[in-house]
Amino acid sequence: MKIGFLMDQIEEINTKKDSTFAMMLEAQTRNYKIYYFTQDDTFVQNNKPFASSKLIKLSDNTNNWHEVLSSQLLDLTSLDVIMMRKDPPFDMEYIMDTYILDMAKEKGVLICNNPQALRDANEKFFTEYFPNFSPKCVISRNQNRIKDFAKTLDKAIIKPMDGMGGSSIFQTGKNDKNLNVIIETVTKNGTCTTMVQEYIEEITQGDKRILLINGIPVDYALARIPSKDDFRGNLAKGGKAVGQPLSKSDYEICKQVGPVLKEMGIIFAGIDVIGKHLTEINVTSPTCIRELDEQFGLNIASTLFDEIEKIVN
Repeated sequence: MKIGFLMDQIEEINTKKDSTFAMMLEAQTRNYKIYYFTQDDTFVQNNKPFASSKLIKLSDNTNNWHEVLSSQLLDLTSLDVIMMRKDPPFDMEYIMDTYILDMAKEKGVLICNNPQALRDANEKFFTEYFPNFSPKCVISRNQNRIKDFAKTLDKAIIKPMDGMGGSSIFQTGKNDKNLNVIIETVTKNGTCTTMVQEYIEEITQGDKRILLINGIPVDYALARIPSKDDFRGNLAKGGKAVGQPLSKSDYEICKQVGPVLKEMGIIFAGIDVIGKHLTEINVTSPTCIRELDEQFGLNIASTLFDEIEKIVN
């Protein structure tokens, strides 16, 4: 198999936590040829998608974890699989990448995840398609509408629609004198669509990341528990990672969400669950593979590539 990874700079990843790195290591175990490229490397010429790529070899350590075997101009349609693992923000440049990947997909290359699905499934907005589990919220760029809803809540969360890792997320509420300035900041003075969502008290027990592979959940979640000085559970913001088996309500959510993701061609996803509420559906570059592997002796990337091989074959 020839596999390409469209991702951020490999020199800057944290190998102990990076899920893309876990996928690369598994691909290497299976003797795939592994090609690496970034957004800056991709282009279209004469109706064909290309990338200035590097054929690489990986080592599972914290120093010198990749070696470039060769550099070459790569016709993306010559690959069997492309893993789209570029981190958000999901902006117009990201969308341009999906158009390039669409051209490879039309020639039979498997894209994980389906470019059309990446465009359709905004990680915050997509929860609205599962009303049985989504928290009360308003999505708007109108500052007054956001404020009116926030004023009905003792505690509320306000967050942008294109962020990751807990960045620019605010906890506020009807009695917060900073409410106006928070709304101004996140909406960029009414020009950016923003989500205001009810605060879910169960966040103190963890914001659970559940991974789904072709619609089927991994049986363990990574509960990201906020630190004492932050309300956010994100690991990037100091949250503590505690693995735990899925609960009955977790499986109920997955039973509803999983088939939809599979139908859309979303082979690898990470949903976020707080209590019994579905708060996000991450489809761009879900993480937490390495933490769950370490805590429970799993090999999630192996399960993922088993599914990918079935699809390709």
